[in-house]
Amino acid sequence: MARLTYEITLRGQAGRTLRAQFDECKVTTGPDTTTLRAELSDQAALSGLVQRIVGLGLVVLDVHLVGL
Repeated sequence: MARLTYEITLRGQAGRTLRAQFDECKVTTGPDTTTLRAELSDQAALSGLVQRIVGLGLVVLDVHLVGL
């Protein structure tokens, strides 16, 4: 099964400690946002990642599929 690439944009700039929580993702920070880019196997994996983000008290601004 092909893996799907998603980008998840969060409010705020993630520091080093928070970025370490997502070592399976490519993390990019902007002035007011942090973007996680992850290759995931399916929708269940996406849901699990989003739940982990929300569980850390972070605010998800956007989730979109980058490539098939």
